[in-house]
Amino acid sequence: MFEGPAWLVSQFFALTHNYAVAIALVAFTVMVLVTPLTLKSTKGMLEMQRLQPEMKKLQAEYKNDRQKLNEEMMKLYQEHKVNPLASCLPLLLQMPIFFIMYRVLRGLSRPASFADKAACDASQFCKDNSIPLGKIVFNPDHISKTSELYHSLVPKGGKNEMLAFGLDLSKSPAHFISSSFGKGMIYAALVVVLGVLYFVQQKMVASRAAVSPTMSAGQAKMMQYLPVVFAVFQIFFLTGLVIYYITQAIFRIGQNVYITKRFYGGEESLGRQAQVAGERAREEAKKHGGAAAVTGGGMFAQAKRDAQVKREALESAKKPAPQTSKRVTPPKNKPTPSSGRPQRPTASGRPGAPARPKPPKK
Repeated sequence: MFEGPAWLVSQFFALTHNYAVAIALVAFTVMVLVTPLTLKSTKGMLEMQRLQPEMKKLQAEYKNDRQKLNEEMMKLYQEHKVNPLASCLPLLLQMPIFFIMYRVLRGLSRPASFADKAACDASQFCKDNSIPLGKIVFNPDHISKTSELYHSLVPKGGKNEMLAFGLDLSKSPAHFISSSFGKGMIYAALVVVLGVLYFVQQKMVASRAAVSPTMSAGQAKMMQYLPVVFAVFQIFFLTGLVIYYITQAIFRIGQNVYITKRFYGGEESLGRQAQVAGERAREEAKKHGGAAAVTGGGMFAQAKRDAQVKREALESAKKPAPQTSKRVTPPKNKPTPSSGRPQRPTASGRPGAPARPKPPKK
């Protein structure tokens, strides 16, 4: 897993005799190999977007029957020969490639140190390369000891720098910023360049993408600026890795220009059809009062909806039942049944004092 990429770095270094150029050529090679998958995933994503109006209709029709909805969605995918997972392939490849390149570059600058003569005598590496006691030097991993790259990193007496264009690629920008602010600014500028390239790349994607009707404006902004945040974190990784990602970002910008011309070149192109379908899907979602948006979103959105239903059920169970008062108020303008004697009316018509009984006639 690591020896293949390390061998590729070694071969490019033998051609260029420059660490940064060798790393950049590896990044270029990786992007060329991944490009067919990127084009395929882009086509799959656009085909999925073109089906959005039909998907929203199904979601509105079967919003209360998730099993039936899944069956109808699978029939729709099979009918149009669309793979919903095709657009995920490049994303799934990015993280393993990141870890592999990190391990390879870290392995090239693996440190070694020997505190005393006994430790040096016990190590063939120390004796063969005449390593001074107490000095931290490179002991490269994953590459052949007969390669030109190995002998460049491990000369007689050892070496602890991987210099290219005056930059040490074996340490992070954060290391130089903390040790020397002036020198660190040069390394920080590389991270800024990477962030700008990522921003340009995402602006190109956002300008042509048909926004999903289930995605809010805030989510769209977050997706746009997330790669820029990733670039900022590169300040803590090796400078060689920053060079690797700068090369990839430049390649992706050119790749986006090609994708725009290929998939968005005319009114009948797949990209234009996907954009029109996205507009229709948004109208469909509005027509059904957001029902389509409620049922869409994938596995994580479904888990969120299930949690929302459970939360609403718990809240309704906690609400106390409405209590009816047992107190009865007598109706107005009617005599109270407290006395059985008739009351004589007053001048205003209201009941007054009890009427006096008439004396019996003699």
